Amino acid sequence: MNKTKKLVLISLFISQALVLSIIESWISIPIPVPGVKLGLANIITLIVIIFFSFKEALIVVIIRTMLASIFGGGGLIVFLFSCAGGVLSTAVMAGLYKVKYDIFSIVGISVAGAAAHNIGQVLVAAFLMKDIAVITLLPLILILGSLMGILVGIISNFLEDKLNRAKIFDV
Repeated sequence: MNKTKKLVLISLFISQALVLSIIESWISIPIPVPGVKLGLANIITLIVIIFFSFKEALIVVIIRTMLASIFGGGGLIVFLFSCAGGVLSTAVMAGLYKVKYDIFSIVGISVAGAAAHNIGQVLVAAFLMKDIAVITLLPLILILGSLMGILVGIISNFLEDKLNRAKIFDV
């Protein structure tokens, strides 16, 4: 794939992830845990890992997180939470995909990424609040995150199949 096509595709993925983040911010989830979201932008992260690499996925996550923080008005704190979760999640998913794709399904990789995202955010919360007690939320957050990870994985699996058939990434 030439550099121009790659740049265009990565730019499209950044914009798609940003749109999903914005749409997700409009969806209210009636759960008494602050900050729980669907994680729809992780669909794009997983697709970029599958068709490109960790490096490109990390670029998508960081730029999407910065833009979502700017457009969403969340500020530095929201950026720190999102970035910590996004970077850790991307690293875990990319590592599992690269090393153990024959063992883990896309859904399994997505669930692991969701768990990593939740752990990253809770660690940032504990650090910023200077209180380790926030970790008591982790079991509930991990359960909810796993459910969202399953949904993201199913959608990503479907998209991977469709994108392979469309031959978008062929040279």
